[in-house]
Amino acid sequence: MSDLFAAFGIDWRLLLVNGVNFGLLLLGLWYFLYKPLTNMLEARRQKMAQGVHDAEAAAHELGKIEEARAGLLAQAGKEADEVVSRARALGAEKQRALVEAGEANAATLLTEAEAGAKQLKEETIAQSKQEVAKLIVLGMERVALEGSTSKK
Repeated sequence: MSDLFAAFGIDWRLLLVNGVNFGLLLLGLWYFLYKPLTNMLEARRQKMAQGVHDAEAAAHELGKIEEARAGLLAQAGKEADEVVSRARALGAEKQRALVEAGEANAATLLTEAEAGAKQLKEETIAQSKQEVAKLIVLGMERVALEGSTSKK
C-alpha cells in the first residue's frame, strides 16, 4: 500500500498531519462558531415562541376585557335607563302635585274673591239702602216743609 501512495505522490505522514489539522479546525469551528450559532438560533426560536404565546394570551385577555366592557356598558345603560325613568316618574309626580296645588290655590282664591265680592255687594246694598232711606227722609221733610209753607 505504501507503493500505491508512492505512485500517486502521497506521503502518509503529511496525510495524517493534514487529517489532524482538519479535525482540530473542525473541532474549533464547531466549538467557537457552530455551538454559539445554534444556541443563538435556539434562544431566538424560544423568544419567538414566547412572543407568540404572549400574543395569544394578550388576545385572550383582550377578549375577556372586551366582554367585561360590553357587560359594564350594558349594565350602565340599564342603570341610566332606570335613572331616567325614575326621574321622569318623579317629574310627573311633582308636576301633578304642582298642578293640584295650583288648582287648590286657584279654588281658594276664587272662593275668597267670591266671598269678598259678596261682602262688597252686601256693603254696597246696605249703603244704598241707607242713602235711599236718607233721600226718603229728606224728600219727606221737603214735602212736609212745602206742605207747611203752602198752607200758610
